[in-house]
Amino acid sequence: MRALVPPALVAAGAAFFTWFGSEVGEGETRRVDERILLALRDRADRSSPWGPPWFEEVMRDVTAWGSPATLSLLTLATAGYLLIRGRRRAAALIAGAVMGGIALSTALKHAFGRPRPHLVPHCTFVSSSSFPSGHAAMAAVTFLTLAALVGEAEPEPARVARVYLLWVATTITLAVGVSRVYLGVHYPSDVVAGWIFGATWSAACWLSLRGSRRPVDTA
Repeated sequence: MRALVPPALVAAGAAFFTWFGSEVGEGETRRVDERILLALRDRADRSSPWGPPWFEEVMRDVTAWGSPATLSLLTLATAGYLLIRGRRRAAALIAGAVMGGIALSTALKHAFGRPRPHLVPHCTFVSSSSFPSGHAAMAAVTFLTLAALVGEAEPEPARVARVYLLWVATTITLAVGVSRVYLGVHYPSDVVAGWIFGATWSAACWLSLRGSRRPVDTA
């Protein structure tokens, strides 16, 4: 796993997020953002998202996977299990990654202060700033870190299992981000920034807490 997330990749992710944030701040993404938001709504009624009513409800269920309540409960349950199993470093990794990610993403929201989309009505409640998407960011942090932890416990030859875990984590992360745009509470650029931040922060936490070449409390 260490070879997959070298420090250079973390630095590149941070640099790309900084560049992308400046592009958003200068309005370079606005035209594409607005086109995608409008494409997902009924032309005759912007309050109605594309697709049948049941699909809108599915998107609300999907977006809940990235909610602070869901991710906090998942993190607490996982950290508790790891502590019971004597895997203290692994418990510290997941707890530190999620708590630090929440603090940093909240600080970034305040720093950018981007208003929520106003072109279409929101299909779910929101109260904070728009950039970056907290749901997209924290889904990436939580699920990618969990995939790394579980994958580390797999025997070295079991590469298919590790790839599968990464695929599941990535799929959930992408689905949460897409649901935020579909529900009209984020611009696509907010979500992309959230994914970049979340993946970069997850990789940074993994590298900093792993420390040595030995597995992270795999026993």
